[in-house]
Amino acid sequence: MNKTTNEMRYNPVIGEWVIYATSRRTRPDEMRSQTGVHTPPVLSHEPSCPFCPGNEHMLPGILLEVTDNSNNWTVRVVPNRYPALTPEGNSIESDIGVYRVMRGIGKHEVIIESRYHDRPIGLLSIEEAQSLIKVYNRRYRDLAAGPGIRTVLIFRNHGATAGTSLAHPHSQIIAAGFVPRLIMDRKRQALSYFNTSGRCLFCRLIDDEIQDSRRILFANDHFIGFVPYAAETPYEVWVVPKTHRGNFGDISENEKAGLAESLQSVIACLRFKLNDPDYNFVIHSIPFAEVLEAQALHWYVHIQPRLTTPAGFEMGSGIRINPSLPEDDAAFLNG
Repeated sequence: MNKTTNEMRYNPVIGEWVIYATSRRTRPDEMRSQTGVHTPPVLSHEPSCPFCPGNEHMLPGILLEVTDNSNNWTVRVVPNRYPALTPEGNSIESDIGVYRVMRGIGKHEVIIESRYHDRPIGLLSIEEAQSLIKVYNRRYRDLAAGPGIRTVLIFRNHGATAGTSLAHPHSQIIAAGFVPRLIMDRKRQALSYFNTSGRCLFCRLIDDEIQDSRRILFANDHFIGFVPYAAETPYEVWVVPKTHRGNFGDISENEKAGLAESLQSVIACLRFKLNDPDYNFVIHSIPFAEVLEAQALHWYVHIQPRLTTPAGFEMGSGIRINPSLPEDDAAFLNG
């Protein structure tokens, strides 16, 4: 394809088209310079940071703590001081004319990824990353087992444009008593493909990406990381388990180690090649599924750098405009 010719690609996971306006693309090094530089703190401990050791009095509590051989904590889980959802009350809906309202019931926790203020995922050792993934999985399973919970979402915001308010490396997990529309839409897409083809959509995507090979960034025995064919944003990456599983809570110990290696490698690559860009990542997983649904659903990690800003067309149409071809993005990250 001529690099100045625009193209549209269909994203079967979300059921929407993406426009590739390659005439808008800046050179990779120019995009890198626009990402905003995150200069690591000089010190690994910030006296005013509530997540740093010694500032436990600033926390609303400690729900879980992992320690090393020296009895120093390495990963902590704490309640979110400003939760989006709270466990009190019930989720009974009420009608107010054409409107509907109910209490925001659920739980909202913060996972402090390291005791060090200047050590994000991309700089963790493999052992530290494995410990973090084990905590992700443990809290996911614990929260999913709670009464009335229907959705558990693990996510990470890195940088101001991605929505973070504290620099200390941390992730968040929200358990809710409802299923958001976006998750239902992805579920319907997966079921539609399975009902038509008799096969999991993501299992097919993995085969196609391996056969094409141009967009692959990382692979080990358990996971593959790649820029998706119909990426919505520049340098978007999916990390997908090779073994078919619909639920992140069901992964094995070997898969936890494989995921730690995958995330550490991919995020370190983004940090090095794109000058530590702001980004979000989400673990897309549905904790509860019927037998047929479990055959169709496949959990994965979605990493999206914040290098562009959606404008009026995206708002009005729901279709994203990506100035960067996935093949070019992968070539730059692999270079």
